[in-house]
Amino acid sequence: MADFITSYNRFADVLDRLRVECPWDKKQTWETLRTMTIEETYELADAISKSDVQNVKKELGDVFLHIAFYAKIATEKELFTFADVLDSLTEKLIYRHPHIFGNAVAEDAEAVTKNWEKLKLKEKDGNKSVLAGVPDALPALIKAYRIQGKAQGVGFDWETADLVWDKVKEEMDELKAEVEANDADKMEAEMGDLLFAVVNLARKLHINPENALERTNKKFIGRFTYLEDNTLKKGKDLKDMTLAEMDELWDEAKRLERLKK
Repeated sequence: MADFITSYNRFADVLDRLRVECPWDKKQTWETLRTMTIEETYELADAISKSDVQNVKKELGDVFLHIAFYAKIATEKELFTFADVLDSLTEKLIYRHPHIFGNAVAEDAEAVTKNWEKLKLKEKDGNKSVLAGVPDALPALIKAYRIQGKAQGVGFDWETADLVWDKVKEEMDELKAEVEANDADKMEAEMGDLLFAVVNLARKLHINPENALERTNKKFIGRFTYLEDNTLKKGKDLKDMTLAEMDELWDEAKRLERLKK
């Protein structure tokens, strides 16, 4: 294994040189890097979801490059340094883990989470509201999960998953009523309420809804690809297939999935 300090110093020297000598790197700003950082983060998440170790290593490097690049630009502008970033992070971790570095007690992960949210509100430059730390730009599904987790951290939560089941059923009935009334605006509102309740149920069952939905997305893609491939092998086009014929191939794909497990 490479020595971290040696590897970091070599990396920092390369970044310093690129910033001075490379026309592209010289032009970059926080604003130009922002969207690329989002893309790199999604690529890392994709590699993790696929358990692709080599790509996880690669994408971690790409994300780290962006972090270092932001700090490099800040140093040039005399705003802060990479050392300031790390010192601030270290102090925050110590402060928010009093059960490790202090006298507080936290017997499980849920207790740690609740303590974490309370401490954030007490910080001098911390969030003034429990939900203020949830980024506006998050995709709606992840945002709902984060919002609910933040509320849970201060004790605003359903007591049991059974109660959330009842809420899901209630929201389904309300959506059905608006569908029957054919009110498009109210249908959308009730669909949102139903999805929010389902995310709540997932959270209470200790299931990350983003991971669960992505798992189903991949399963659907795999089965649909099988359907397409086998339709082409028969010299047909999907548009020329009946639903019954497509269902038959779909069920075949499901059987093959079970055999692989």
